Amino acid sequence: MPRPITLFTGQWADLPLAEFAPRAADMGFDGLELACWGDHFDVHKATGEPGYCEKVRDLLAEHGLVCHAISNHLVGQAVCDPIDHRHMAILPEAVWGDGEAEGVRQRAAAEMMQTARAARAFGVDVVNGFTGSSIWHMLYFFPPTSAEDIDAGYRDFADRWNPILDVFDEVGVRFALEVHPTEIAYDIPTTERAIDAISGRAAFGVNFDPSHLIWQGIDPVRFLDRFAERVYHVHMKDASRRPADDASILGSHLHFGDARRGWDFRSVGRGEIDFDAIIRSLNRIGYAGPLSIEWEDPDMDRFHGAEEAADYVRSIDFPPAEAAFDSAFEKDSQE
Repeated sequence: MPRPITLFTGQWADLPLAEFAPRAADMGFDGLELACWGDHFDVHKATGEPGYCEKVRDLLAEHGLVCHAISNHLVGQAVCDPIDHRHMAILPEAVWGDGEAEGVRQRAAAEMMQTARAARAFGVDVVNGFTGSSIWHMLYFFPPTSAEDIDAGYRDFADRWNPILDVFDEVGVRFALEVHPTEIAYDIPTTERAIDAISGRAAFGVNFDPSHLIWQGIDPVRFLDRFAERVYHVHMKDASRRPADDASILGSHLHFGDARRGWDFRSVGRGEIDFDAIIRSLNRIGYAGPLSIEWEDPDMDRFHGAEEAADYVRSIDFPPAEAAFDSAFEKDSQE
């Protein structure tokens, strides 16, 4: 059975869901991965307003759409981060509050617990998101950074996320971290360490997104094969590095879309990611969940790009083989 092709609505949260759902259906999507911002999915209404979840489901169903996962990246980012003025722009007012850092982190943690309950009420068993990180800014190890500094960062992650994951376990929902720069896990070693920090508990897995790996020089297929049992959701997003003599992969303090950058996101199929190899790896590890397009391309109209991406992903997905291609010859030889 083909995997469902869905669209993450985070980049479309400026549009009301009632307006966007029919357009997503017209673009060829099977479902939506609902962002917990804009009016796409409200975690408090989901748990406190009778009929809210049914209303959202009915809206999607009216257009032939389903939902397999909800995503709360923005609030999750604040759980472990050193909080500064930038977080005010991405957080709900109730989570930001007076902006006092520890208060923001505590309210963000409570909101992620509520997100788990909302997912269960809505009938999905995966919440995608970010964790934030108290040690991302220590990436370069200068000023000199000790092993104890990094150990403390992973303890902080475990101390803040274990109580959140307790709620995920209670309601039977899993959290899928989008392994990503600025998070506690951004490559293979840091993902291993994050899993170890929480004693390998099954409530914590990954939302695989190859676009955040390729520009760091990481083979996305190697990541999939290493964390086969932890892949709870998949984002389809592309990226491309630009050969340049004067710009590094670090972004050069240039905004996405600036032609001087050393890399940028691309509409799926227009970058350098080998999606055929990714589909083959997903088949090997037995992933049967949605292929959710997180559409980002600074040079392209988003509606054109999303529709093109849906067609592309559908064209490259294929089921695993049920038998070896040459098994018929073996049968003939036995007769």
